[in-house]
Amino acid sequence: MEIKVLGTGCAKCNKLFDTVNEVVSEQGWDAHVEKITDMKKITSAGIMLTPALMIDDEVKITGKVPSKEDLTKLLSKNT
Repeated sequence: MEIKVLGTGCAKCNKLFDTVNEVVSEQGWDAHVEKITDMKKITSAGIMLTPALMIDDEVKITGKVPSKEDLTKLLSKNT
């Protein structure tokens, strides 16, 4: 599974990145987590609100940081 957290580096973006890494580690999933802060890459992905979460190149979340529980449920659907 390839997970991308897209954002400018704000507190919410960093929180989403940290939470994603925490969930992946706790669940023992084989996933590559990448943080993207380049605005050209963010906008070329069609993202207008950050933070955003992409799983296997599909946008799943924009403009919010989900709870750890909701994030675990979302990611488990893609494992």
